[in-house]
Amino acid sequence: AMGLLVVLVLAAMAQVAYCAGGGTTQNYREALAKSILFLEAQRSGVLPASQRVGWRSNSGLQDGKANGVDLTGGYYDAGDNVKFGLPMAFTVTMMSWSVLEYGGQMQAAGELGNALEAIKWGTDYFVKAHPEPSVLYGEVIHGDTDHFCWQRPEEMTTSRQAYRLDPQRPGSDLAGETAAAMAAASLVFRRSNPGYANLLLQHSKQMFDFADKFRGRYDASIPVARKYYQSVSGYSDELLWAAAWLFQATDDRRYLDYLANNADAMGGTGWSTAMFSWDIKYAGVQVLAAKILLQGRAGAHAAVLQRYRQKADFFVCASLGKQGYGNVKRTPGGLLYHMQWNNLQYVTSGSFLLAAYSDSLAAARQAAVWCPAGPASPAQIMAFAKSQVDYILGSNPRATSYMVGYGFIYPLEAHHRGASIVSFQSNPSFVACKAGYAIWYPRKGSNPNLLDGAIVGGPDENDNFVDDRNNYQQTEAPTYNNAPFMGVLARLAAGGRLDRSIPDGTVTLFLQGLTTRPQ
Repeated sequence: AMGLLVVLVLAAMAQVAYCAGGGTTQNYREALAKSILFLEAQRSGVLPASQRVGWRSNSGLQDGKANGVDLTGGYYDAGDNVKFGLPMAFTVTMMSWSVLEYGGQMQAAGELGNALEAIKWGTDYFVKAHPEPSVLYGEVIHGDTDHFCWQRPEEMTTSRQAYRLDPQRPGSDLAGETAAAMAAASLVFRRSNPGYANLLLQHSKQMFDFADKFRGRYDASIPVARKYYQSVSGYSDELLWAAAWLFQATDDRRYLDYLANNADAMGGTGWSTAMFSWDIKYAGVQVLAAKILLQGRAGAHAAVLQRYRQKADFFVCASLGKQGYGNVKRTPGGLLYHMQWNNLQYVTSGSFLLAAYSDSLAAARQAAVWCPAGPASPAQIMAFAKSQVDYILGSNPRATSYMVGYGFIYPLEAHHRGASIVSFQSNPSFVACKAGYAIWYPRKGSNPNLLDGAIVGGPDENDNFVDDRNNYQQTEAPTYNNAPFMGVLARLAAGGRLDRSIPDGTVTLFLQGLTTRPQ
């Protein structure tokens, strides 16, 4: 009873704070730290001495062994123990882009080192998963096999089969996204670890060539992925996305030529969308292309990149409700709403794109995006991105933070195997496959382990949210919710400062064109 009273009091306090000021003042630096910390709860493999999430231990140590390859490491995608390649690669791409945009702010907040470790944990795995130029391992364990059990990752009893792409089983979307991730990460490590950056760039180029030469959807070659991460948008967006990142990483005009020459055929200048996700990359491609144009780097392709920019403008206008048609729906509390299942993934990724594009426009001294329903200035775009971040952190009608561990009230029953079962360290007694479902899954109350920093799926179209472990559409927390959020949180933590420089030269920043790019 006392626990319930405390919860009610905290909820009342949070609601009063929200109503009194039209929202609460958020601690973006704290939220940034937690958003990166969550990635450590998702680590697979041998955990390092620097591991900060103490309730996790080594896991997945036999991954790849049956296939004759070392596939230890990487990230579990969400609340299960599967390593899905496509969302993992998107997570790494967006963590890298977050650092490239806002590394200076991350360093000021004391979080740059943690962000770099999070990126490298993913890219180290991708190097292993790419043992030959035209071979890429895209998944470890069948999702259905994993979901049959509710076990801690440290003691999985399920078969850890790995699935691969090769010329006979192509996957241009997965290979393209992984190429993008490694190209973006190569920029991150260009000065601090040039040898590693060159290794990543070599893998990225090979992977892009593989993706482009042997075309096909990865979920046709790895059909077990289709139920969980179906490539609905196909692979054209990932090919453009990879080319854009390889141009940023190399300054090789061949990649810009690819981006421009395939703009129409691959939908880059055709898709008008306000959704950006692990599946649909077009909005990200369009913002990147607009940046290249605004930086004066388009060369002979200025006209094509201007059409990309028009689509980036559509993303802004539709998100801000200024498009006239195609505006993104909003909840009564003002949250962008795309769909019931894990809606917040689109809010975090969209907020990042808005912030990055806003800063790019401001740096190029652009007055506004000219929308059908009126102009949207860079300041207005940034203010709207901030409103979405603030909603997630607790400035909403429920006065609930949708980041676990942040704020007065936050989800206690995240749908997550490791967090929902007592820590392996505190009680190593074996939890069998079905015992987890019988004992721990239906257990009411807080998870035994705090999934600190996790951003759950979030509320429905009416701002309602049910904190229940079984409500996976709202309480599961994937890595790709956090990756773009890191960037926009770093931007907001810095306030009005737009300094993107890294004093110690840790990160190379393509936005200011300061990179010394290898050819």
